[in-house]
Amino acid sequence: MFVSIVGFNSIGLSQSTFKIKETKDVNMKLLGTSTLHNWEMEATSVEGEAQFVFKPGSESELTSVTSLSVALEVKNLKSDSKGLDKNAYKALKSNEFKDIHYKLISATVTPEKKNEYLLKTTGQLTIAGVTKEIEMDVHCVVNTNGSITCTGSNKLNMTDYNVEPPSFMFGAMKTGDTITLEFNVVYKI
Repeated sequence: MFVSIVGFNSIGLSQSTFKIKETKDVNMKLLGTSTLHNWEMEATSVEGEAQFVFKPGSESELTSVTSLSVALEVKNLKSDSKGLDKNAYKALKSNEFKDIHYKLISATVTPEKKNEYLLKTTGQLTIAGVTKEIEMDVHCVVNTNGSITCTGSNKLNMTDYNVEPPSFMFGAMKTGDTITLEFNVVYKI
């Protein structure tokens, strides 16, 4: 799996590279609807890196994010139904486009509380070989152990990425076009 990182150095600021290091540091889900019931797929593994910049002399006062990327292998999305998984992989064209990628373009950091920040982000999301620019609010907490927890959610339409919403049982069950991505990931040095 390939994850690309783009960054720059800020004079006088402390910049560090953080990574998603362990499976337990990831809670990422796709949530959707169908004609029969709601469904959920959970990511079993995600890779990512970020460049977080802190105020000089501070290890917790976040001032900017110069890069952030996430890559998720489509076949690492799992539900409680092998049939749903199989149809989702086919709809996401996983044989041709193995990964879903996100790459940050820009982020504005606003302090919310002590060690808690709101990131107003713009980034490029690539699904099934189609790249779209998306805006997303991400809440970040600089933890006492130096790690950074990022949480958020974003609604997407599968058809925006040329993905036909999957159907099951010979078309008797159809999924809705809109899905919600929810995530809680921990970046560590």
